[in-house]
Amino acid sequence: MKQVVFISGKGGTGKSTVVASLAKYVNNKVLADCDVDAPNLHILLENDIIAKEDFIGAKEAYIDKDKCIECGKCREVCRYDAISSDYVVNSIKCEGCNACTLVCPVDAITLNEVKIGEIYDSKTKYGMFSHALLDIGSDGSGKIVTEVKKRAKEYVKGKDYTLVDGSPGIGCVVIASITGADAVVIVAEATKSGQSDLERVLKVAQHFGINSYVCINKYDLNTSVTKDITKFCTLNNVKVIGKIPFEPKIVKALQQFKTPMDDDDLKHIKDEIINMWNKLEREMN
Repeated sequence: MKQVVFISGKGGTGKSTVVASLAKYVNNKVLADCDVDAPNLHILLENDIIAKEDFIGAKEAYIDKDKCIECGKCREVCRYDAISSDYVVNSIKCEGCNACTLVCPVDAITLNEVKIGEIYDSKTKYGMFSHALLDIGSDGSGKIVTEVKKRAKEYVKGKDYTLVDGSPGIGCVVIASITGADAVVIVAEATKSGQSDLERVLKVAQHFGINSYVCINKYDLNTSVTKDITKFCTLNNVKVIGKIPFEPKIVKALQQFKTPMDDDDLKHIKDEIINMWNKLEREMN
């Protein structure tokens, strides 16, 4: 079983559209959406949620006012200024570091577990699907991404692939998304900012020694930048396995919850995505 993670240097590059399309083409696989801050793969895949549970991924301090003697030691050691002058903990500022509980002379402070999101197991006609949604304002998205991948792993027996819609950017959520991957496909746009984002996220993948490939979306919007990206990839021994042309009809298809695989007017896009996958499959095997 091989795990393929699709990532991007920023959101909106077309990464989820590519993954949703491949979900309808690749056989014998498991699916996962690790973009827990703004998941949308489930929108394009008809799914029935078969399991749902809260994810406890953080802790925050609580001060028992009946026990507190207001000695001020907790406020002195709190590096996040999370404890007010009247000894109330600001849940947004508190990092759950445990320092305040260690110095409290009367054991008035405890660390309580906090729900940071929800995790789902869904059944689709394209395979089992694990995904999650981080609560608004919650931290710890890297932890919930790790849990999504752990849940997806429960369904991989007898499967050939796990297709992962990874998180955008270069932070801990991306690192959690690509951990354990056999291949990473970076979906980048043919713009100067897209090229910069590609170069940054590629460094992250290469730092962890993961085989990386590039798909240039809307490559014909700026052929000069496409040439620059291709040259950069060549110099860094990274293969460009896909070049998807700009097509306004994709947006209209997505508005109807369709992928290029579902629309006859997008056959040229479908063919390019399939061609990209075939190249990737040959590379991995």
